[in-house]
Amino acid sequence: MKMHLPLSALTLLLAGTAFAQRQTLAVQPDASAVSFSLGATDHATKGNFHVEKGTVTFDPKTSAMEGLVVVAAGSGKTGNDSRDKKMTKEVLDAAHFAEVTFAPASFQGKIAPAGDSTIQVTGTFTLHGTPHPMTVPMQIHIDGASFKGQTHFVVPYVQWGLKDPSIFILKVAKEVEVDLTLAGTLDAAH
Repeated sequence: MKMHLPLSALTLLLAGTAFAQRQTLAVQPDASAVSFSLGATDHATKGNFHVEKGTVTFDPKTSAMEGLVVVAAGSGKTGNDSRDKKMTKEVLDAAHFAEVTFAPASFQGKIAPAGDSTIQVTGTFTLHGTPHPMTVPMQIHIDGASFKGQTHFVVPYVQWGLKDPSIFILKVAKEVEVDLTLAGTLDAAH
């Protein structure tokens, strides 16, 4: 007796097999965002940086990741031109260290082929030319070929060797809170 696999079951089987393959996320810079908040004596400074580019490949079977997300160090905007110039020139030294990058290496958790997932991504965060190991939580949403990932993490920039911008009575926090949203398209990697 022959058994026939219903078409819908075959479609699900093929979709699951396709998702079990390596996937590549092509980051769309204009749909992605980096925002930050830095506490100070009497207020918090909030601003944004520009995501320049990014490509991340991940394997749902092995939890391996590779690629690079690049943020332009000189693109920081807080709404105050003199503060932005000081941040770019004196703190980030963007003339010498034009890029801030994150290179993912692996993830923990499961990535659903569609819908929402929460994972932990481990990789290397490079700031001011110095690499730092980092693990960040990431909430992701996959809808067909569309991908959106969001994370919140803290960067101890003074501990990592960047200049403390505190002056006289204005004391600035030694850590900056960062929110990153990456949006892009997914393709099966070959």
